[in-house]
Formats: sequence, C-alpha cells, structure tokens
Amino acid sequence: MALLILDIGSSSVRALLFDERALLIPDAVIRRETPFEIREDGAAEVDANHLRRLVEACIDDLLAHPAANTISMVGMTTFVGNLLGVGANGNPLTPVYTYADTRCAGDALGLIGELDAEAVHQRTGCLIHSAYHPAKLRWLRRTQPELWEKARCWVDFGAYLYQGWFSKAVPCSYSVASWGGLLNRKVLAWDGEWLQLLGVRADQLPPLADYDAMQTGLSDAYARRWPALRNAPFALAIGDGAAANIGSGAVQPNTAALTVGTTAALRRVSLASLPSVPSGLWGYRIDAAHHLIGGAANEGGNIFRWVRDAIQLPDRAALEAALLKRPPDGHGLTFLPLLAGERSPGWKLNASGTIHGLRLSTDPIDIAQAALEGVALRLAAIAAQFATPVQSAVASGGALEQSPAWVQMMADALALPITTLAEQELSARGIAILLLATNGHALAGFPPKVGSMVQPRDIGITALKSARERQAALYAQLYQ
Repeated sequence: MALLILDIGSSSVRALLFDERALLIPDAVIRRETPFEIREDGAAEVDANHLRRLVEACIDDLLAHPAANTISMVGMTTFVGNLLGVGANGNPLTPVYTYADTRCAGDALGLIGELDAEAVHQRTGCLIHSAYHPAKLRWLRRTQPELWEKARCWVDFGAYLYQGWFSKAVPCSYSVASWGGLLNRKVLAWDGEWLQLLGVRADQLPPLADYDAMQTGLSDAYARRWPALRNAPFALAIGDGAAANIGSGAVQPNTAALTVGTTAALRRVSLASLPSVPSGLWGYRIDAAHHLIGGAANEGGNIFRWVRDAIQLPDRAALEAALLKRPPDGHGLTFLPLLAGERSPGWKLNASGTIHGLRLSTDPIDIAQAALEGVALRLAAIAAQFATPVQSAVASGGALEQSPAWVQMMADALALPITTLAEQELSARGIAILLLATNGHALAGFPPKVGSMVQPRDIGITALKSARERQAALYAQLYQ
C-alpha cells in the first residue's frame, strides 16, 4: 500500500509516496520550485494556473514509480493563508495571494477600529492583520471593485485544485479555513460577523468539512491522465504547520514543535474543546478534535542569511566553532530581528529590525551571535504566552540542522530540552499519518527518527533571560 502526498509549500511543490508505516518510499519524491513573485509594493503572490501545472506535473512524474500502482489514498498539505478569486466557470480571476502579501496593511488597521479585536481573536483564533483574509478581502473590494463583482467564490488553492480535478464544488478543510481568519472556531462555520462587515455571502466561500471528507470520482480527463488514482479517495488539504506538528511527533500538549526555516514558528497541540487563545498567539485547527496554539515569526533562517550577506564572517565551520565557544549574551548587543516585519507576538505592521549597543569593539561574530540569539529570544517571547508551560520541544528546519550552536541558543532561551529530528519531509509525513489515522491508527503511533537532545545550560538560561528583558524593553520603547 502506498500513500500519495502532495506538499505545496512556499518554496517548492512536491509529490511523495509513503508506505503504511509512514515511511518515505525510496526514490519517490518529485519536486518543482515554486515561482512566487515578491514586489516592492508589498505583493507576494503566485500565478494560480502555473502553480497548478507544477503540481500536476509532479503527479505525472511520480506515477511512473513502481509503487504508484498500490496508491490507496491521496492527501495534501499547503502553505496556508492563501486566497484566490474564481469566476463562475471555476477559472481563477486573481493570482494566489499569500500570507506575506502586505498591500492590505492599511485595510487591516482600519478594520481594527471597526470591531472588538479581542472578541475577533477569541472567536476566530486570528488577529486582524494583513496575513489574514479579512484585510485582503476589504482591500480587494476597495481597490478592484470590478473584479470583486466578477468573483463567484473566494477559495484556497487546495480547494481550487480539487474543484478542477473533480469538476464539482469541494469543501475547504477546517484546518485550512482556520488559517484564513474567517472561521468561527466554536461552531466550525464561516464567521457571520466578518461576512456581514466584509459584504461576503456564505455561498461565496467553499463549504466546510473535516479533512477526512474524502473526495472521489476524478473527472474523465483526469481519470484518463492518472488511471492509478481513478478510484483513490482524496483527503482535504491540511495546513502545513499542522501537518508538521503531526509529522514531528509533537501530538501531545506538553511538547512544542519548533520549526526554523526561512521563518520560524513554535506550536503546540491542544485537546481542549475550545482553548482560549493567548495574547499575541493564534489558534488554528488540525482537525475537528485537535487545536494548534502557537505563534509564527517572520524571522528565522533569513536573519542568518542576512548576517552572512551583510557583514564579513568566517566560513560556516569557523563561525560555528566560534559561536560554540562564546558565552551567552557576551556581546553587549540587543538585536530586534524584525527585518521582515513582525507577526507573533506583537503583530506591529510597522516593525523593523534594530541593533542597539554597537561599539568600536563590536566584531562581526558579536553581531552574528546577537542576531541568532535575537531570533531565539523572540521565540521565547512566544513560548511565554502559552497558558501552561511546555516540558520539551522537538526541532526541525534546515536553519537549525546546519547550526548546533543555534540549537543550543534556542534551548537556553526557551529553558527547554530540545530534541532535533532526523526525519525529512515532516509536513508530508504528517499528512501520511493523518491518512493512516482515518483507518484507526493513533497519531502518536508513528514516532519520528531523532537526532540529538540538547539540554539548556544554567548559565545560558540566566544570561538569555536578562537579554530577553532588554529586548522586550527596546521593543516597548520603539513600538508601544
């Protein structure tokens, strides 16, 4: 038995095959780069038809694998916070707008003044921000009224794909919907107050269902193109962060999943029926039974790259050796790593990066250390908002895999033992586990391969606690 997983990320599209033990089948990964367009006006979008062709090409190629003849189910994970408008014929009228598109920032500020922002936060799990759909829909209606009138429906990319493949309306999963800011998380329906304010009818959004509302019956054209999938059930798409938590084994509330790629996130599962959403954090869904509480930061591996590009540093091995030898917070700098703006926990639309404390004696490694510690401190600020402390964290992402020194900084800043993971393709693996769960398997029944455990050091905990207080004070001085 094989499971076909489609992983539509912000940097690449992948099609993969997993077996019944949630193990990646050898030589069963097909990848295409994702051509996002980033512009100075704040645009962050991708052409819907081109992205669809990339996904379909990955499937075409993967179905040549010998194990493709045994595919029993198909699952999907996508970058979330994505939105596109489609016409009456189901064809896209807009590009796919991503969470990183900031052209609606002014509309977000306006909406904050029209609603009880904290009531919205608790009702939907999302803050009023440019990353979410309400501000984007207000912006589109204001700036493109003719397009607004033509749009028959506003959908996520996963639902758009399925509508094209099955030639029928397909639901949006609770998971993906929760990332858009329009889902009432108590009743699992589109939020009536938002719809009324935005002038959006419920039938202009896709129906809602849990991820296990399987879709079957490919259209004739796609059944001929993909005969191995003709009778396969397709699960609804799941948000990439939710899938990564499952794939990393962080399925219990006492363990957080720490992901540091280009950006960073810290997430934990909640089994409560309707957990309160802490200030500055979000509350999304994995499925109807599992909530995901956490925060995402715009800073992560992009800060490491910026430091390497901006200042003269030794090669990676020499830098890593130097960082491991240095005392925590020994540079005297306070680094606010908000070079790409801010999401959790402050969500300030005008935030930018700041280094305080530079002296003539400051050297490039001081700045590099301060930058990496600065990211760790921001994640610690997210962790501090959890209603109850977590006991441990599992860590993944290319940025951490390349720097044991940074993992140690994270452990010290969070004051938590961190287990690094030796698994690849965590989001896709999470979808494989969720598919297996529809047949009665427990989510915790597929523990990931682990690398090493890094313990926090007393000296590091003390030093970085003080550093976090300085960072918070600098942030307050600039933005509060």
